[in-house]
Amino acid sequence: MVATVSTVAYLGLEARTVEVQCQLVPGLPNFIVVGLGDKAVTESKERVRNAIAAIGLSLPPKRITVNLSPADLPKEGSHYDLPIALALLGAMGVIDAETLSDYVVVGELGLDGRIAASPGVLLAALHAGAQGLGLVCPVAQGSEAAWAGHVDVVAAPGLLPLLNHFKGTSLLPAPLPGEVEPPVRGADLKQVKGQETAKRALEIAAAGGHNLLMAGPPGAGKSLMASCLPGILPELTAEEALEVSMVSSVAGTLEGGRISRARPFRAPHHSASMAALVGGGLRVKPGEVSLAHLGVLFLDELPEFQRAVLDSLRQPLETGTVSVARANAHVTFPARVQLVAAMNPCRCGHLGDPALACARAPRCASDYQAKVSGPLLDRIDLHVDVNAVTAADLTLPPPAEGSAQVAARVAAARAIQTVRYADHPARTNAEADGDLLEAIATPDAPGRALLAQAAAAMRLSARGYTRVLRVARTIADLAGSEGVGRVHVAEALSYRRRAPVN
Repeated sequence: MVATVSTVAYLGLEARTVEVQCQLVPGLPNFIVVGLGDKAVTESKERVRNAIAAIGLSLPPKRITVNLSPADLPKEGSHYDLPIALALLGAMGVIDAETLSDYVVVGELGLDGRIAASPGVLLAALHAGAQGLGLVCPVAQGSEAAWAGHVDVVAAPGLLPLLNHFKGTSLLPAPLPGEVEPPVRGADLKQVKGQETAKRALEIAAAGGHNLLMAGPPGAGKSLMASCLPGILPELTAEEALEVSMVSSVAGTLEGGRISRARPFRAPHHSASMAALVGGGLRVKPGEVSLAHLGVLFLDELPEFQRAVLDSLRQPLETGTVSVARANAHVTFPARVQLVAAMNPCRCGHLGDPALACARAPRCASDYQAKVSGPLLDRIDLHVDVNAVTAADLTLPPPAEGSAQVAARVAAARAIQTVRYADHPARTNAEADGDLLEAIATPDAPGRALLAQAAAAMRLSARGYTRVLRVARTIADLAGSEGVGRVHVAEALSYRRRAPVN
């Protein structure tokens, strides 16, 4: 007899159906698992053996073969433990195999029969719902699975309570969706003294989802302004919150099924590797750029990152996805992020100040800034110089306008974009392209003349030209203007990086 239980394999944010087939045949006692599993999968037979023993059962003295089908699909993770155990119990006649055919099963087993949490339960629940099946998962992740909607979720604390549930002797309660956490606001813009130009650029970046680079001496407030960004960004919609939670589920960082409406804000250290930033590793996991999906990726001390690591961001910033290619798998993660970066003008940080600058100025500045490639800088919409804060600035009273007032204007601009892109895949002005961008952001005649003149004088690339149009469209949205005028183009050009003169 062959007992079959359905489970899933994760490839990025895609869950693929895997059949766990178990067969008992006469022969020398043996327990083997086949089907291209990794180390965690091959070790599952020991966890399954001990978990079944913990509930008072013993394996039959037969040859036990477990096949994970399709056999050519790589299987990774400990969530195969529970489906293997249930398939084995079905083959032993302990549980009705027909009962299990209505469920997708995921979960890791402890040696005492407890069912432990495993990454990716939300994806498994969504996959089960799409197939018209229920889901069996660990009790710790029942509230996470309940977010999938109309899915029959059985959240079990252990193997024995699960068996009692299916036999009808002691039913397990249906889990409720986890809490929706209120957004946690960071620093307030009222804490920033001076820096009006930089704060204006931050507002434009938030309103249109644009990439932003702040350059200035240490202590000028670059990191502080970046930490203010979550406080002025609009909350995630319900659909976006589910997208973000799916990435967190695969990464194993979705705790207690709690979903947040706050946009992700990730700030990796400059020592981060390429796999940590864009994803990968032996078991492919999402990197920081995917964990920041629909939110902000903040890179402080930008030139201190390895150049190859920074250049690996070029494709995700352009396409909104990360493709990790391996010999046995090709995995794609979403990465629609807003890049915010900060850097010093040179290694000593005091370029332009004769009293503090090092002896190698200005050569040290060109060497330091050359660590960031031109193509990456070309993908950054807004470049702003942040001046040093003087003692006179620090004695000024707090600004009258804080994050709340700026957030209101940003929300109004985002509302305009939501209506504008209702029938398009783009969500913000930063994602508009092609004919759509031409239709919504073509300036009036004076604006076109200024843009053409500036494009030649500043030697804008085609990408740079497009990004100026996007920024100008956002500035017009903040002003409540239906069209893009010369004043909007002029301000957008003021934030553009100028090509070096030979």
